[in-house]
Amino acid sequence: QWHWSDGIGKLWIWANGTVSLFHYGESESMTLSPPLQMQEKQEFHKKMNPDSLTHPPEFTVKPRGQTVWEGKNVTLHCTVAGWPKPRVAWYKNNVLIDAKAHPEKYTAESSYNMHSLEIKKCNFSDTAEYRISALNVKGESSAFASVIIKRKFPRRMLLSLPPPEYGVTFRTSIIDKFGVAFGREGETMSLGCTVVIYPTVKRYQPEVLWYRNDVLLAPSKWVHMHWSGDRATLTLVHLNKEDEGLYTLRINTKSGFDTHSAYVFVRDTDVEVEGVPVAPLDVRCHDANKDYVVVTWKQPAVEGSSPILGYFIDRCEVGTQQWIQCNDTPVKYARFPVTGIIEGRSYIFRVSALNKCGVSRPSRISDPVVAMDPSDRAPGPSAPWTGVIRFTEEDPTVGVIPGSPTDLEVTEATKSYVVLSWKPPLQRGHEGVMYYIEKCLVGTDTWQRVNTGMPVKSPRFALFDLAEGKSYNFRVRSCNSAGVGEPSEETGATTVGDRLDLPSAPGPVVAIRNTASSVVVTWGASKEDKSLVRYYIEVSVVGSNVWVPCNNKPVKGTRFVCHGLNTDDNCVFRVKAVNAAGYSTHSSDPSWNWDLGYYLDYRTVKGNVKSKWHEVNLKAVTTTTYKVENLKENLFYQFQVRAVNQTGISEGSVPSTPFECKEWTVAVPGPSHGLRVLEVRKDSMVLLWEPPTFNGRSSVTGYYVDVKEEKGKWRGVQERSTKETYMKISGLKEGTSYQLCVFAKNVVGVGGPSKSLGPVVAETRPGTNEIVVDVDDDGVISMIFECSEMSEGSQFVWSKNYKALTDTSRLNIETVGGKSRAIFKDPSLEDLGTYSCVVTNTDGVSSSYTLTEEGLKRLLELSNEHQFPIIPFKSDMAIELQEKGRVRFWAEVGKFTANCQVEYVFNDNIVTQGKKYTMNFDKNTGIIEMFMDSLEVTDEGTFTFNLVDGKATGRTSLVLIGQEFAELQKKSEFERAEWVRKQGPHFVEYLSFEVTPECDVYLKCKVGNIKADTEIAWFKDKIEIEEGDEDAQKIGIAEGVLSFNIGKVRQLWEVTELVCVRSRESKISHSDRVQCGVTGEQLWLKIKEPTDKDKGKYAIDIFDGSAGVKREKLSYYILSDCFLLLVDRARVVGGLPDVVTIQEGKSLNLTGNVWGDPVPEVSWTKNDKVLQPDEHYTLKFEHGKFASMTIAAVTSVDSGKYALVVKNKYGTEAGEFTVSVYIPEDEAEKKD
Repeated sequence: QWHWSDGIGKLWIWANGTVSLFHYGESESMTLSPPLQMQEKQEFHKKMNPDSLTHPPEFTVKPRGQTVWEGKNVTLHCTVAGWPKPRVAWYKNNVLIDAKAHPEKYTAESSYNMHSLEIKKCNFSDTAEYRISALNVKGESSAFASVIIKRKFPRRMLLSLPPPEYGVTFRTSIIDKFGVAFGREGETMSLGCTVVIYPTVKRYQPEVLWYRNDVLLAPSKWVHMHWSGDRATLTLVHLNKEDEGLYTLRINTKSGFDTHSAYVFVRDTDVEVEGVPVAPLDVRCHDANKDYVVVTWKQPAVEGSSPILGYFIDRCEVGTQQWIQCNDTPVKYARFPVTGIIEGRSYIFRVSALNKCGVSRPSRISDPVVAMDPSDRAPGPSAPWTGVIRFTEEDPTVGVIPGSPTDLEVTEATKSYVVLSWKPPLQRGHEGVMYYIEKCLVGTDTWQRVNTGMPVKSPRFALFDLAEGKSYNFRVRSCNSAGVGEPSEETGATTVGDRLDLPSAPGPVVAIRNTASSVVVTWGASKEDKSLVRYYIEVSVVGSNVWVPCNNKPVKGTRFVCHGLNTDDNCVFRVKAVNAAGYSTHSSDPSWNWDLGYYLDYRTVKGNVKSKWHEVNLKAVTTTTYKVENLKENLFYQFQVRAVNQTGISEGSVPSTPFECKEWTVAVPGPSHGLRVLEVRKDSMVLLWEPPTFNGRSSVTGYYVDVKEEKGKWRGVQERSTKETYMKISGLKEGTSYQLCVFAKNVVGVGGPSKSLGPVVAETRPGTNEIVVDVDDDGVISMIFECSEMSEGSQFVWSKNYKALTDTSRLNIETVGGKSRAIFKDPSLEDLGTYSCVVTNTDGVSSSYTLTEEGLKRLLELSNEHQFPIIPFKSDMAIELQEKGRVRFWAEVGKFTANCQVEYVFNDNIVTQGKKYTMNFDKNTGIIEMFMDSLEVTDEGTFTFNLVDGKATGRTSLVLIGQEFAELQKKSEFERAEWVRKQGPHFVEYLSFEVTPECDVYLKCKVGNIKADTEIAWFKDKIEIEEGDEDAQKIGIAEGVLSFNIGKVRQLWEVTELVCVRSRESKISHSDRVQCGVTGEQLWLKIKEPTDKDKGKYAIDIFDGSAGVKREKLSYYILSDCFLLLVDRARVVGGLPDVVTIQEGKSLNLTGNVWGDPVPEVSWTKNDKVLQPDEHYTLKFEHGKFASMTIAAVTSVDSGKYALVVKNKYGTEAGEFTVSVYIPEDEAEKKD
């Protein structure tokens, strides 16, 4: 903002130097030229920073367009430079190519800065323009290449086609090659080769590229490149150890490329003080921020006369010559966070090593790094001048206290420092935030601010001067001009100490090849190789006790060629590993080991002239066969083999006779080889072999095995060929010697026999063990093999289907002494097969186990039982109702220990002993009980007993919901009410009647627990009978039985069944026309609209249920209309209207009176469809007499014909009514 006397405006300064002033609708623009001093300073910085720290992607080698025939593969190559390292993506006609989703079509690879896209089996649709895009924070760059796929035409069509558009085919040869070179720090070295390109094309310029350790080199003040037309030269100015490595010259032409490589060694310059270490190397800067940068380096090869105590780091601001030491005390970790730098300035760094004798020379300076936030390194979009002035309000976030930082974590922890990192808060405004860091010693509540004087700007911070071995918690607060925010979440306890341990010693060093001045050495990798930097190799002439480094720049891998040795010197080698924590001890001395490997050499023979021996395999092989490829036809070759173990390499074998390299012309396969036997038993053995070297006219389709007893004839083992290269031969005779051979076959026929193996005696040696399958208590399935004949150097070798186990994702191998376990990680159908184990350096100790699908299923079941044992129950949870309405839940456990614990759960919530629940677990009987005094509405749900007995678990549940819960709750309430009722006078037998033979009717009931003050009252038609009433004389009481004598009555038939019959004893069917029934004391038969067919004699059979049948004869007279009434028949006796009219939105409640014995079943229907209770319909049936229906908030949809349907065993009846719902607005419209 810019302040005027009459208000506030805004001043914008654009990147192009234009200044815009905004003030109340007026604006001015001008271009400011930077002062001369500023220009000079900018030029000075440009000179001091010739190589910018970050730069956008740039294609140093662009992909080339190609034209190929259909069906061929095409590969596009390119090389991209840029920092930070660009991310690349390939496009086809501007459509992104997803190589991972289509691996059958595309393969995209990236190695260092070189990228490639392979298009497989091209067809005509692959003709397109392909683009590769490289992107980093500095920008984006693209390169294009056209791919044309040509279809093949018949020969007769080729005559009419135009000639192909091919250019000149170049042949490139590199001669006068540079060899292995040695230099010293500070010197200048040149590497050069003469390049011959045929044919010679005037002014043709090939692409000349130089690489160091497969990383493309670019010209700089340290590296100069020159091409004279026929010679490529690389000059290394002021050599340093960083320049050591494998240098490669690559010459690219339109027709292909040619390369040449050689190693360059750079030795340390002489030290100024005897015994001090040499300078560290490879100083780099990482994670640069506004006020923080991490510096790393690699330890030197020579520590001097004493071990290195630590390192000093110096910094220098670019443009000055003043070096400032960053650490007061030396650090041993090869990584150090540098603080105290100023935002926006560029710095370079160097490192020196320290031991007891002094300080080394400083390392080569690092590349310059700018102290700024990573997000500020990429230029933002420039604001274009539009010529329009716009006003903006003040930023509403100004003056807001920032929130808490997030994702706080400890990224590094060493003895010297701890590094914290976090993310800025989401609420921070636009004025920027800074941070305060606080620490707290674990066990205390006191927080101490670390950077009290000045808050930091970067979301990184290094804390020094912490007590080693102590544990701290850390947190961060954000702050701005508005104040300090709330603290972040704590990191948790962090102990001050090195998280990265020193690497373990590499394995023994073995020299496998040598020349007059070089030796190839290999060694075993350090066990902690994940964080390993690399290796240093040292050599010593035997007897001198002086160790000299072979390399001054640590190398990766476990193989290195040591050059510069003196001929006829007897040398020994050792290796040490190095990582950021320091050096390992030197490689261990070789121990005797019988594990053999083999190296194969070859040479050409022409007459009596023999060439030098050349190595065939760079890595030792353990088999006794090897296929040599890339030989030249019609030349004669000789071969020799050398054995190697950890003690060294043997002399070469006697050379073979010369072999002529020519095509195998025999149609059938050659003989198999490498026959060997395993698992020799008294009645079986396993034979293994290698496929033939030559397959014949077609590939091998199977094998036959023949066997011969000592004095017998050869006989086939199997009728059908096997595709495997192993076979178990059974049915052998114990103590008999056998010879074996193998035949290979293809579609043409069966080849010749292999060299026979044997004699082998079929016997089971004493002490022979077999593989045992075990399932431990944790459910882990494993195969165990034990051997009592172990010797020094013996090892257990496991295989599947007699092939070495290379995939460790399925099995873990654990070996202790003479016992080895193969542990399945996740057993599945993928693990089916034959597993075998061989013990090396023994007399054929071996065994096998075949895992079948059925066996796997059995093992998995057993594993599950061991892993998740189940506690059995004799009786699952049950429920019973006790006195007073008390509810008892119980179960009986079958098998358990004294440690068994029970957890009582209701609806997934644990319940405990209290007023509501009473629990008991009788461990003598195994009965678990839980009591509840009463059931409430909230007790509806699932009750569970969870048992835990060590690893074993058990569970039994009872679901008590719906009708079952309602009935149990009703019974519980009834039982409790009965118990309460019986505490005073109560009815033991309820009121009933009895008719004597004299037709006297007595009403009687039995009452219990009658006391002297108990009052008894009788009622007739709801009116109490007083003592002076006439009926009071009819009341009697004897032994708790109350009686009331009503008097005599006439004998009546209790009609239980009424059947109407007509002549010929045919039963009359009840229909709408013919009906019969009872009304009071009148029995009736009704026939509507009688006809002549209805004439005849009728009779009514009356059943009383006990005494028999009484038949009454009727004439044919037609009785008057009446209703069918039976004494106990279900019926609706009233309460329901015929029509109900109700306003929409109101609630409707209807109650019908029901009668019947037994109590009828009740249901409601709407338009002849049965209604179900829900939120809209509430249906109730209470006391066996009152059926009610409530409709909540009726709508027009609820209009219709309803019925209350009652039913018992004597009949069914429906009380029908109509519901009409009206809308007030509609009624008002009708009136209008």
